[in-house]
Amino acid sequence: MQTLVNRKNLKHAAVVLLFVLPAFIPLFIFWLYPIGRSIWLSFTDWDFMTPEYHFVWFKNYQALLKDSRFYAALWNTIIFTAGTLIPTIAGGLGLALLLRKNFKGSGFFKFVLFSPWITPTVAISIVWTWIFREDGGLANAVLGIFGLPALKWISSSQTAMLSVIIVTVWKSLGYAMIFYLSALEKVPVEYYEASSLDGAKPLRQFLDMTLPSISPTTFFLMIITMVNSLQAYDQIQILTQGGPSGSTRTLLYMYYQLGFEEFKMGQATSVAVIMIVITVLLSLIQFVASKRWVHY
Repeated sequence: MQTLVNRKNLKHAAVVLLFVLPAFIPLFIFWLYPIGRSIWLSFTDWDFMTPEYHFVWFKNYQALLKDSRFYAALWNTIIFTAGTLIPTIAGGLGLALLLRKNFKGSGFFKFVLFSPWITPTVAISIVWTWIFREDGGLANAVLGIFGLPALKWISSSQTAMLSVIIVTVWKSLGYAMIFYLSALEKVPVEYYEASSLDGAKPLRQFLDMTLPSISPTTFFLMIITMVNSLQAYDQIQILTQGGPSGSTRTLLYMYYQLGFEEFKMGQATSVAVIMIVITVLLSLIQFVASKRWVHY
């Protein structure tokens, strides 16, 4: 009898493996193997140009920890991630609240707001380089209307990071809005009707019912926006090339410069490994924190 049960379990496991295998193959080829390869390369002195390399073990990590550029890039990454995460979440929710009722023309506004997300980042960044021009740019023209002084935007270390954040948030707002629109539609109308009978004001309804009900969507968007911010490259390359004076050099851009400009692929992949660790840790923190506030 025990043998028969074991055979059934093995057969069931084989069937499950058969169905999972097609999904596991691309996962291994395009995710697990590249991560493993990167970790392996981070312990070598490969210069990206020659086939010869030597194992240096932890010397690449030690060099990074002694490099002031690494800490500056880490700080820039934190600033950029926080600067894009909060406005994207808050702005996307605000737009969704404004457009959740299907008034005349609402579909057009939804399309216009979502269109930046489906537009290539390179094309968007090129347009914004014209907007941020010091002489004749639209951004400074708008400031001039309100009597404010013109800014150097992407050519000043004081405003370059702000410029990149503005472009990134502008591109991501429509994406967050679409998810919040779907989440708001699923909030039961009975909640609002019952609270209205109890005399709850709109602000209290929003805080006590709307926010808890859409918290899973907020959690999802936080993860996605954080990962997208850590992976941001195109807009930085087009707008600032990591400058001026390294003021917009993030960890990912430092990876690019180390690997493809300085040909230190060992150090570059060690930056990539550190980014993976940071991403995993932040995701775990958010998952643990979500248990306190995500409403199911």
